Amino acid sequence: MADDPRELTLYVQSKKAVTTFYRPAAPATPIPGGPIHVGAAPSNLEGPAEGDSAPVYFLSDDQSRCCALVEELVAHRGYKLKVVDIEKVGRLERLVTEHLRGVQTFPVLVAPNGQRLQGTEQFTEENLAAFMPTELRSVRAMTYLKIRGGDMDHIRRMLEGLPEVKELHFLTGDWDILVVLEFPPASGNKRRVLDFVTERIRGIPQVVDTSTVVPEFTVTKFPTSA
Repeated sequence: MADDPRELTLYVQSKKAVTTFYRPAAPATPIPGGPIHVGAAPSNLEGPAEGDSAPVYFLSDDQSRCCALVEELVAHRGYKLKVVDIEKVGRLERLVTEHLRGVQTFPVLVAPNGQRLQGTEQFTEENLAAFMPTELRSVRAMTYLKIRGGDMDHIRRMLEGLPEVKELHFLTGDWDILVVLEFPPASGNKRRVLDFVTERIRGIPQVVDTSTVVPEFTVTKFPTSA
């Protein structure tokens, strides 16, 4: 059975605690001239009980931050995540893991196709969004504008003032401006887009012609709002 292309594996490397804090039991009799301090240390700071040799592991804050960011984005972008601590898996399994060949820094995010993101510096929202392409829930469209006369800065400010306008690209050639539009899913359809272009954008006096493309399906590598 083929690997699920939307299932990612995050490899982290914890550290084994060398020492743990241990607080001895309070004395049974009062110490002359001093108060009695009764109570155990917090459970996560206690030393191991007698006969308990289970090691204690901890993850660095840098790696924990990366884990939290990945877990947040996979939920929003429709992916699944498996987290593997290489310090807690068998040595043989760790040595033969092809995905970790040549890896020296952790964490490492690996896709089934072998693509990977390595090292805490690489775990940014932009890099992770590109690593996890997702379908765009909102509706986007691209409109080419032909402008005749007028103050280009004024036209730019008018276009920027429209909430549906997300990007402006100024061109040379047959068209003067490429406008990227975005609409919520509930109101974003081809007719809604063309109504907006003809009524709002063509309503700008200096806009003399438009040509609009409404994609049937869109996948993005850019960060998207939750």
